[in-house]
Amino acid sequence: MTRSDRPDKGRTTSSRALWLAFVFFIAVSFAALTLPDHPGAFSSAAFLRFPLEIPLMALALLVLPRRMAAVLSVLFALAVFTLLFLKIADIGVQSAFQRRFNPYLDMKMLADGWNVFSGTLGPWQAGLALGMVVAGFAGVLVLYFRAELRLIKLTTTQKRGTVIATLALLGIGVALHFAETPMRAEMKALPYLGNRLALIERSITDMRQFERDLVARDDAGSGDDLFAGIRGRDVILVFVESYGRSAVEDPLYSPVTVPRLENVESALAGAGFAAASGWLVSPTMGGLSWLAHGTFLSGLWTDSQARYDRLMISNRQSLNRLFRQAGWRTAAVMPAITMDWPEASYFGYDQVFAASDLGYRGKPFNWITMPDQYTLSAFERLARQPARASGTPLMAEIALISSHAPWTPVPRLISWNDVGDGTVFNSQAESGETPQTVWSNRDDIRDHYIRTIDYSLQTLGDYITRFGDDAVFIVLGDHQPAPIITGPDASRAVPVHVVSRDAALIGRFEADGFTASMIPARDAPEIPMDTIRARLVELFGQTSGPTK
Repeated sequence: MTRSDRPDKGRTTSSRALWLAFVFFIAVSFAALTLPDHPGAFSSAAFLRFPLEIPLMALALLVLPRRMAAVLSVLFALAVFTLLFLKIADIGVQSAFQRRFNPYLDMKMLADGWNVFSGTLGPWQAGLALGMVVAGFAGVLVLYFRAELRLIKLTTTQKRGTVIATLALLGIGVALHFAETPMRAEMKALPYLGNRLALIERSITDMRQFERDLVARDDAGSGDDLFAGIRGRDVILVFVESYGRSAVEDPLYSPVTVPRLENVESALAGAGFAAASGWLVSPTMGGLSWLAHGTFLSGLWTDSQARYDRLMISNRQSLNRLFRQAGWRTAAVMPAITMDWPEASYFGYDQVFAASDLGYRGKPFNWITMPDQYTLSAFERLARQPARASGTPLMAEIALISSHAPWTPVPRLISWNDVGDGTVFNSQAESGETPQTVWSNRDDIRDHYIRTIDYSLQTLGDYITRFGDDAVFIVLGDHQPAPIITGPDASRAVPVHVVSRDAALIGRFEADGFTASMIPARDAPEIPMDTIRARLVELFGQTSGPTK
């Protein structure tokens, strides 16, 4: 090699690096600007778009003075990667909750998402996957910014070809904008980001309205008439995880759920119980069960973590506190609570039975700490029997979690006499497919989901039949499961069942629009969940029969 060869090699390498930087800038920008923001929007047609922002950004970096271009490069990188982050977040939130990601309200969900993610994959696998995603995202951001700087630092001679190529791209984009072709040329980045800022602004306004709702007069009732119609009876409120309207009516699931509800209804009737059922519209879907609990018990629409957090430090009386005020002992049975739960103080429980308080010595069912049958058995032993012995009626709130994702393994009902300390469930906990196997196939996910719902309903029906006595049961779903189970356009309604041996009480619910069955009528109204607290206060306060 002669000396005269070296400058040519240097120029070739520099030219190659220049075009690599230019192509990388174009490719990443194109990916961020054309990526759909909804899982149902992915198709080849979704990427038949020509974002006009790309050649305009490139021209700004190439022709403006270097200092101005350097400032713009930072703004461009932040805008492109903010857009990319928001779209990825939108896809995730749409997949789980059927709504857009709201930075103002949803950032607090990250810790809860991690709990579910690590519980499904395992902490090490989940940590590795998350680390790879974060590292990959940060790495692409750094490379993108370096590509911008390379374009800015080009000499006038080096810029000539790149500017010509960029102007050609801009010309193609303008031509496509006015032509009738499948590919569309458009500018959507600023409207997209502007809409997200508007969403944040609306959320701030919404929180101000919620503040006003919290201090508004609460006519829930008080005094001797409060719950006079059920005086002296236990009231047991049971939330069934992910038990939504789709589980009852979707053709994929109704062949399992409808016969189960019919069997439960028959068994309850044989034991002297009657049931009335309806639909409640949950403030959430796919997760965030505590929002449903907060809405039901406070009588205020609590559809975001921000609203929930504010509710927790308010003086709004929960349904639990109203029962305690009227002479009931209040308890919470929360097998999913494994850490400190400061929010419990808002609800006004006399006693909280978290996972560690329930005495379960068996193995967990992956993320699920214990099967529903054990939860109900422990509730009967630890809360209900002592309350019965003291002669004080009990108002209990129970969360059943066997139907929580990942829905494997599926528990089985056993003899209540054999439940013991829960070690009898070890063989069940070690059986079945792993979450990774189940979640690799959509049909398997759906099959396991409905089998866990079937188990929860069977177990709950058997418990009420055997141990219900004169208690009043309110059984409802907290929310619909994720769209992977329901499809993208499912109702947000959940079933609610009121079960009691008091026929007059059940008649009052029927007169209020409930269906005289464990299966709500298809045309029954979907009642917002925040209105049920006032209805319970009214119907439980009546001492006469129903009025038509």
